[in-house]
Formats: sequence, structure tokens, C-alpha cells
Amino acid sequence: MAQLLVVHHSPTRSMRTLLEGVLGGANDDAITGVDVLVRPALEATAEDVLASDGYLLGTTANFGYMSGALKHFFDSTFLAVGGALSSTGAADESSGRTSGRPFGLYVHGRYDTNGAVRSVSSITGALGWRQAAATLEVMGDVTDEHRDAAYDLGGTLGALLME
Repeated sequence: MAQLLVVHHSPTRSMRTLLEGVLGGANDDAITGVDVLVRPALEATAEDVLASDGYLLGTTANFGYMSGALKHFFDSTFLAVGGALSSTGAADESSGRTSGRPFGLYVHGRYDTNGAVRSVSSITGALGWRQAAATLEVMGDVTDEHRDAAYDLGGTLGALLME
């Protein structure tokens, strides 16, 4: 059975609402043969990443960057799961064990999500992950439309992993 790993940092009501939407979509009755493993970013491990076939990442946008919790997740798993660094220490193209696996991203911010999206994209690129759906960027209050978009994002990633 395929496994979708949902790694999230959900300290606010808005992020919890988006997480509920993502999980609803990933667990939709039409999606079969996919286990959904949910981990707060501070609890997710390299073993979780290696055991999964795809990833859904959720983060707040903080001071123009991803949340510290999601950054910790990447810091603690990057090399163990096959991330690649160049001789200068910059992100490099990866052909590691998780390279080519699909991922999705949702980000919530109050003013700007660009830096958070860019920072996650830099790291997922160095892991060789393939973005499988457009990033869901939400600014301000989360609406029913945003929750529906989160549902669709979760459903898209789940459907991609169906056996």
C-alpha cells in the first residue's frame, strides 16, 4: 500500500482548518490503497520520509520564510533521505532515495507567502522531489473556498499515489 506523509506546522486556527481540508481530501472515499501518515513537523523523522511515496507539506509564512518547525524537519532529515549539497554547501540536484517522489505544499500567511514558498521549493528541489500540484497560498482569513482548495490538494496527492 502506498503512503502519503503529511508534515505540518499548524499552530493557528487557520492552519488547522487547512490541515483538516488536506486530510479530508487525502482520505476521500474515492482514494483507495493509500495510507495517510500525519506528523507535526517537529515529530516527523527520516524514517517517515523514506517509508512514504509522496509528501504534503504545510507551513505558516513567518518573516518571509517557512516556519521554524518545518525548517527543523528539513534540517533533521535532509541528508538521511538523500538531499544533495554542492561543494559550496548550496542545494544541488539530487538523485537520492526519495528523488522523483511527488509533493504538494500549502502555506498560510498574513502579508506575504513568497519567501516561504521559495525556501521550501529550494529544499524540495535539492531533494529531487517533484511538485505534483500548484502550491496553495492563503493570505488572511481562511474561507470555505480555501478549505475546498486544501481538500482538492490532499485529494490530488492521494490520487497520484493510488495503486
